[in-house]
Amino acid sequence: MEIPPGMISGSDPNLSPAPSRYYAADFHKLTNRRSSSSLTPDFALPDSAAPARATLPTARTAADRRAFSRHDTLPCAVQEGTAVFRTRQGSGSSIKEDGRGGITRPHPNIFTRPQPSFSFTCIAQSFLESINTSVPSIPHNDDKDVNTPESGTCTCCCRCGRSDSWRAPVGGRGHRRARSYTAPRTGISELAGIDWEPSKPAMAVEPPKIFAPGESPLEGLPVEVLDEIIGQLALDSPPSGYTPRNVDLISCLLTSRTIHVATINTLYSHITFPHSSIFSKFLTHVCKYPGLGTIVKRLDLSHFTSIGLGRSRQGHSEVQNMTSKTLLKCLELTPALQEVLLQENLDDDIDEFVLSKLFYGLPKLRAVDFCASSSKPFAESFTSAVTGLVDSPMNLSIRRLGLHECFTLPNSVFETLLPRLPHLTHLDVAHTRITDRALASIPESASLSHLNLGRCTQISGRGVVDFLINHPAAKQLVFLNLSCDIARYRLLWEPDVERLLPVLPTTLKSLNLNGAKIRQWHTTLLLPLTKHLEELSLASTDLSVQDINSFFHPSPPALSLPCEEPVVTREPSQVWTPPTLHYLDLSSIPTITQSSLFHTSCNLLSPSTAPLEVIELGDKAISSLRECRNTNKRLGWVVKELGRRGWYVRDSNAAGGNVHGRRSWKMGAMWWGMRKCPVAWGEVGGLYGHYMFKK
Repeated sequence: MEIPPGMISGSDPNLSPAPSRYYAADFHKLTNRRSSSSLTPDFALPDSAAPARATLPTARTAADRRAFSRHDTLPCAVQEGTAVFRTRQGSGSSIKEDGRGGITRPHPNIFTRPQPSFSFTCIAQSFLESINTSVPSIPHNDDKDVNTPESGTCTCCCRCGRSDSWRAPVGGRGHRRARSYTAPRTGISELAGIDWEPSKPAMAVEPPKIFAPGESPLEGLPVEVLDEIIGQLALDSPPSGYTPRNVDLISCLLTSRTIHVATINTLYSHITFPHSSIFSKFLTHVCKYPGLGTIVKRLDLSHFTSIGLGRSRQGHSEVQNMTSKTLLKCLELTPALQEVLLQENLDDDIDEFVLSKLFYGLPKLRAVDFCASSSKPFAESFTSAVTGLVDSPMNLSIRRLGLHECFTLPNSVFETLLPRLPHLTHLDVAHTRITDRALASIPESASLSHLNLGRCTQISGRGVVDFLINHPAAKQLVFLNLSCDIARYRLLWEPDVERLLPVLPTTLKSLNLNGAKIRQWHTTLLLPLTKHLEELSLASTDLSVQDINSFFHPSPPALSLPCEEPVVTREPSQVWTPPTLHYLDLSSIPTITQSSLFHTSCNLLSPSTAPLEVIELGDKAISSLRECRNTNKRLGWVVKELGRRGWYVRDSNAAGGNVHGRRSWKMGAMWWGMRKCPVAWGEVGGLYGHYMFKK
């Protein structure tokens, strides 16, 4: 079947021009863009100027080949200058296929239906091809680089599809749109059309700068700033086992000369000796390089122990790594020492010469601690060293003195030593033989912030209260421990409590009155203290649950009978101030039990008592609470134990945050309820942690 000649556009010269012929003026309407090129597309030429036969160019660029859709027209073969195309057959399309693979375009006024294939000799250019063939083609040479101008890649800012840099994002994904995309405004398939948005310029990445040795910005910082930065790498955590510590600082030693010097200052500033072998290595190194000894400011022997080395204490003394001679030599090689932390595992090695060096030979010494040193040789050496101060007007530079649990020292030692400490700020003489006379001999120039007189049996309640009321050194106290063991004696009786509580300074944050004779009517004296105290210990007192509740909630006004005198109540103008208590010690109080805490009349476990976090209880109450797991979970409290002590702690997850007890006046300690006064800033561990929180 052959198509009438008049049905082919341009085959009959007498046929009127098609009304839908496209002209150059309509180019921007049909394609939704304007052409800045002076070239006129083939489809815009009149019929007489349109080529009667379309020939395939002898060479096309890579962009031209991309312009052909794999679904529309692909050249199959070229024979004698005639291009034969194979096209798809679409429903209602303006392009048809004959039996020999040719294509034809019907008259624009006749609706085209899918018809059987037929043959023709004239090949018309389609509109889709016209857009691509209207762009001047450049011969393609596969041997050339596609990025060069000679390779046929268009580098202009146009939409011809030849520029590799034009990768238009469609839908924000950065892909070219499908070749079968149809323009929504014109309804014409734009084969080479691209929805393009200018891409953001790439951020310029500066190449890494290479500095000469000693000229980097870090090395150019002031020495004080650089020391502070390097100091953040130092570990304050107590040593555990034989794992190497401060590995980061060791790595900094190999960085540069400037960083090496700053790291050395940090590494040797605070020295910790957990074992005698480490002490021996340090001493050998300092003997070889004496300059390193001048950097040392703290000798921390609070973690020193021979346990774990596979030998007894007698075998440890035979090794001769830590002896009185080596300890004295270490003190002589570190003349700038400011803090020395000793303890009971070294009391046999602390002889008279070591003590004399500490008291008289280190002018910069500010803190010294002899925690639990109670051996007979230590007491004799200490007495001999202090005897030299009897007829001497010499004062000591020590400001923080720790004699916790040094119960073998005679009271004459305190009466001789304490008057020679004019700058004293921290004094821990818990469980010692200190007397009222020695306590009153503290110079008036001292300014005590931490005072621990717990379990001191040689002092009286009246003498302690007189010192706290009248002595100028006790006006800025922050930590005060006046606890006692009621099985042996009672320090504060009712008259002492009534005299003491009203005069305590408002700077006080921790108060321990364990064992004091405190009764119900003393709660009115304790109530003002709860507005600034963070720790309050009332163990072994005569208080009830209702008395403790009055610290956290205002008591209702009392009702009086008509025949009685009116009861004085709180004035309406007085606004209730919530307490600041975080820790409360209620151990050994008969009325505080597991059942009384869970009773509806007790408000201690309710959220309204916040910021209360820790309640210390006795062994019997803790054992009962340990079994009430479901109730503890429902109330948001947990049981924690350490050593001989047990606490009922508010769950931090239920409280809505990570609760911790770090305070500046604790000097590094994190837990609540410490019973040993710290003399140096740092994490608590070793024997110091035992006496502070376990015992």
